[in-house]
Amino acid sequence: MLNCVTTPQSLDERFRDAVSALRPPESGRAPGDPVRDGAGLTGALARELFDAQLTSRHLDLAARWLRSFNEGFHTGGSSGHEGNAAVAAALRGDDPALLHHRSAAFYCVRATAHPGAAGDDPARRLDEAARDVLRGVVASVRDPITGGRDKIFGNPALHLIPALSSSGGHLPRAVGLAHALGRSAPGPSASRPSAPGLSAPGLSAPGLSAPGPSASRPSAPGLSAPGPSASGGSPWPEDAVVAASFGDGGAGGAGATAALHAAGRLALAGQPVPLLLICEDNTPGRPGADGWTGAALRGRPGVRYTYADGCDLAAAYDAAVEAVAFVRAERRPAVLHLSTVLLLGSPGDPEPGDGLDRDPLISAARLLVEAGLYGPDEVITRYDEIGWQVRKAAEEVLGEPKLTSAAEVVASLAARRPLRVAHAVTETAGRALGAGAPGRLRAFDGRLPEDAGPMTLAQTITATLTDALAAQPGLLVFGPATTRGGRHGVTTGLAAHDPERVFDSPPDPATILGLAAGAGLAGLLPVPELDGLAALHGAAEQLRAEAAGMAYLSAGAYRNPLVLRVPGLAQPYGIGGHLANDNTVAALRDVPGLVVAVPARAADAAPMLRSCLAAAEADGTVSVFLEPVAVYQTRDLYQQGDSEWLAPYSAPGAWADEHIPIGRARTYALGTAQDVTIVTYGNGVRMSLRVAARLAADGYGARVVDLRWLNPLPVADLVREANVTGRVLIVDETRRSGGVGEGVLAALVDGSFVGSVRRVAAADVPVPLGPAAQHVLVGEDAITQGAHALLAR
Repeated sequence: MLNCVTTPQSLDERFRDAVSALRPPESGRAPGDPVRDGAGLTGALARELFDAQLTSRHLDLAARWLRSFNEGFHTGGSSGHEGNAAVAAALRGDDPALLHHRSAAFYCVRATAHPGAAGDDPARRLDEAARDVLRGVVASVRDPITGGRDKIFGNPALHLIPALSSSGGHLPRAVGLAHALGRSAPGPSASRPSAPGLSAPGLSAPGLSAPGPSASRPSAPGLSAPGPSASGGSPWPEDAVVAASFGDGGAGGAGATAALHAAGRLALAGQPVPLLLICEDNTPGRPGADGWTGAALRGRPGVRYTYADGCDLAAAYDAAVEAVAFVRAERRPAVLHLSTVLLLGSPGDPEPGDGLDRDPLISAARLLVEAGLYGPDEVITRYDEIGWQVRKAAEEVLGEPKLTSAAEVVASLAARRPLRVAHAVTETAGRALGAGAPGRLRAFDGRLPEDAGPMTLAQTITATLTDALAAQPGLLVFGPATTRGGRHGVTTGLAAHDPERVFDSPPDPATILGLAAGAGLAGLLPVPELDGLAALHGAAEQLRAEAAGMAYLSAGAYRNPLVLRVPGLAQPYGIGGHLANDNTVAALRDVPGLVVAVPARAADAAPMLRSCLAAAEADGTVSVFLEPVAVYQTRDLYQQGDSEWLAPYSAPGAWADEHIPIGRARTYALGTAQDVTIVTYGNGVRMSLRVAARLAADGYGARVVDLRWLNPLPVADLVREANVTGRVLIVDETRRSGGVGEGVLAALVDGSFVGSVRRVAAADVPVPLGPAAQHVLVGEDAITQGAHALLAR
């Protein structure tokens, strides 16, 4: 019965029964001949792929066996999806691929094409591939991608990049990687094409090559933490194809929708996007090109569509070879839609909607037997041989070590090497000086920024980005309308400095972050911009899982450094309503490894942005640079015309001296500075300084601590300054629930602070339009009242 096919025993028995019933022909085909008339798949290659398919099936059986005695921790299987072995065969060994969770056969084919430690023995390579997958199942520290942290298909030596988020969430990153490779950023073996942004022409088509596992393939050397360099070089060849697989459940999801839209839009704009998206459709029933998934994938502007039966090894191989050839030659995106079946799914997965006659293993066995390449008994013998090898490997990986401490678990989360970051700032300054005055943008009335006089916060960020473009050739600046200055004019003039690296992107936030994550993975240093803080919520998965999670779940083998610029926080008069005045950063503060910087004034903006860029270059850090819109153009602090909120821009020779390490606060002392400590950030700094000045005039000394970094919080500075006065007023412009103030309070408790604490925060409500905003946001009156309440104790 159909409801019994998802148990390992019934699946095994059905395979044996179906194969035993096959009858070989009177005369068979030679191994070098097509496995059937009109097919491009040879008999020899079909046998190699069948071994990979058998290994994949037995890996599923082994995972359930391990789980039966609590030694296996992941049973999401690949049974029914073994046809993706054909896709792996159509790709080259140095084509980067992002695989979804039913890709064991693909992994085995890619592994057998790469000698690695197993040398030239295909059987040993297949055995090692099985061990790799099982190491993930048992959480072994020898797992080749996560080091025992999770079960994901990835391996830097095989150019397999882990997919980290939910269904289809990795696809925007795949578009970004393909777009970055299409740009062919300058590196040891590549030169930059003339393709700048979305309006640029594409590349000429490189040579075509799509060998299978038995053909000659380029070697696939291991990757060692690929990331940005001064040259922005890519670890992949110019003609590489980026492949990314996903299931039918992700076809209608946000990730796939954004990826298909972005890939098509970029392609129609003349941008090279060498991307192959593979949808493995196991929709219950008989999935096909005329089903919902096919309709959702067909007709996408700029994206070529191909359908094949993924349970038919020969048909899947021919379709994959054709699709890969198109992408490699044309440098345009394509989607390959393969119908599959779900067998041995996870608990809660739907039962297969068609019979076991669609089992890819039975189909492949029938193909080989009918070609006279195997007899039924030989198929079953091979099935049992590989099953024994996989079970033996499972028993052996059980004894491998596992992570044994929290320190080991977090070791790959995010590197924090302040000396290297400081050194990177110095090196960047040297490159800026070495470029000479003509190489730096004279966008300030024909003058260099350091000669243009005191600047606002916005002007300082503009100047810092212009110098970064001159000093860091791998830097990219993009976002909606970036060439026209962005929403707030901060990027005005940057495109004139380098139109190839300053360009407009599609406006979708998930697409922007996907492009950035892919570009970072390719060895570039992206600095994307969103329209505002509210836009980030639509792309939280891209930032949380795909970007910030990459180093952690690849044990540091991969990284995608980026600095995301986000104009945000609220304006005092509610200009633009709740979307333009989103004042919550809770979604950012709990992302492990993410750096969140908030410059309050021009004097800090440049060194903090350089620290984020240097950390990306040195450590692969992912940062959010949150810019308070309300003080973008503010000039005065205490009274009109004092210009104390402006600051001069420093020449490169002074950058090392003014370097601000990540996680260090800034303290302002007013009066005796002994009575109250005001802890704040962003817009709250200017308001708190004004209140502190009035307190000083009344005889009360205040210390205003600008946190500057919301993640990691400057805990040591915070506790030290709190203990000086014994009274702490937290001024938090985000909402009271889930706001920054809660983190500050926790840090004070953890730091054994025993003094008095009060908190002033915004109300738990979206920011209303117009003057009503003043009733829910933090203002100077509330800060003054909070300070006096503390001083009265």
